[in-house]
Amino acid sequence: MPHARANGLQIYYETHGPDDAEPVLLIMGLGAQMTRWSPAFYGKLADAGYRVIFFDNRDIGLSEKLESAGAPDIGAVVAAIQAGRAPDVAYTLADMAADAAALLDALGIERAHIVGASMGGMIAQLVAADFPEKTLSLTSIMSSTGNPDLPRATPEAMARLNTPAPDPRKDLEAFLDSAVEGAKVMGPVYPIDEAQVRAQAKSDFERSYYPVGFQRQYAGIMASPDRRPKLATITAPTVVIHGEADPLVPVEGGRDTAANIRGAVLKTYPGTGHEMPAALHEAIVADIVSVVERARAPAI
Repeated sequence: MPHARANGLQIYYETHGPDDAEPVLLIMGLGAQMTRWSPAFYGKLADAGYRVIFFDNRDIGLSEKLESAGAPDIGAVVAAIQAGRAPDVAYTLADMAADAAALLDALGIERAHIVGASMGGMIAQLVAADFPEKTLSLTSIMSSTGNPDLPRATPEAMARLNTPAPDPRKDLEAFLDSAVEGAKVMGPVYPIDEAQVRAQAKSDFERSYYPVGFQRQYAGIMASPDRRPKLATITAPTVVIHGEADPLVPVEGGRDTAANIRGAVLKTYPGTGHEMPAALHEAIVADIVSVVERARAPAI
């Protein structure tokens, strides 16, 4: 299995498409394994002539787990933030951005087009800000800025985020049912393929079940500061993609992201939640290709 030593950790990754093509690095979201990138989606990028690289973030999937860190005390993290103190967490989003940049180094890739979804969008933003020399372009999908004044998730979406799923080792069917219900909450308009959702959840469970990794990543998001000052430093061509019906990260998060990155293009999709439905794969790939082409264009 392909692992690379990156930022002191063993990171599992895969690549698709020609090895000598322009690289596109995909960064997945909170608690999600890299298998959440649909083959139909990244296949379109590979077919378009790009070298697509994706990986399991630290603490998830087949990448290294920070077992010695233990489970975070989310209540203590919240209390510290409210008191204006630095919370005690294993890592922050900046550390995860350093993982992504170090993976490119480990693969001998000088620069790449950086694409991230949800938490992965936050990480991608920080790659572009902290490692501009490694960033050809930035695509931030269904993500936000860390601005504390933005609208919050709907109560239903927040409940899904904060309620642990049933343990699949004890009740697999309840775990799969929970995955379907979660998909319905996060994607309230596009029809849900329940069989596909159940198959994906079962496959991810069999590949790696590690819920404490989700908890540490969640704590890392909470402990990370407002990114707007860093977003203002980004010079890479940027596209921001967001669903207008996103219940977890409201569309105002995407609008705020675009407003804080000079020259960013904002693309919003009506009726789309916190999801990348198959019906929009072609359009989203076109959005990514458009910012890739902007990165190739000579400065005027």
